[in-house]
Amino acid sequence: MITRMFKSFFISLLCIVLVGCSNDDDNNQSLPPETQIGAGTFACKVNGKSFIDTSGGYFNCYYQYIDGGYYFGIQGDDRVGSFISVNIGTEKKEIKENETYKLMDIVPNNAWAGSSFNPNSTSQIFTTTNSKYTGELYISKFDLVNNIVSGTFWYDIENPYTGEIVEIREGRFDTLFTQ
Repeated sequence: MITRMFKSFFISLLCIVLVGCSNDDDNNQSLPPETQIGAGTFACKVNGKSFIDTSGGYFNCYYQYIDGGYYFGIQGDDRVGSFISVNIGTEKKEIKENETYKLMDIVPNNAWAGSSFNPNSTSQIFTTTNSKYTGELYISKFDLVNNIVSGTFWYDIENPYTGEIVEIREGRFDTLFTQ
């Protein structure tokens, strides 16, 4: 009797462990907390799955004055299916702390977001927000003395391969930028 109960318990436990394991465990990680200390973090949810920058805090982030205008840019890389990057920027637009910017087209005086898709190893397409697929960027900290920028974001974007609308939500970053 005890042996049969032990076997049943062991089989049940094994089933729970096997069902609980998957190849997508990294896509269910908790996002890093929203901080404002230059922590080197960049993350969001892509259709509900975690997208956490995999470069170890060395992703590209800049804020520069070029040809009469300010340009801000930040990019995070990870993979959620064919989705492989999140890019956020401004085009000849100054950013300020505690301001919200609508993510639209890449044109002067706008903020925008974009993403790269790579469904296979031979092709990659970059697509951006526009008048139909938009979002928002909020700059929660912008420190020009210590070169720290922190913020949150969300946007929708169309997968150019499938036509699916991809939802980027709960986005956050906290990093150092170059000038």
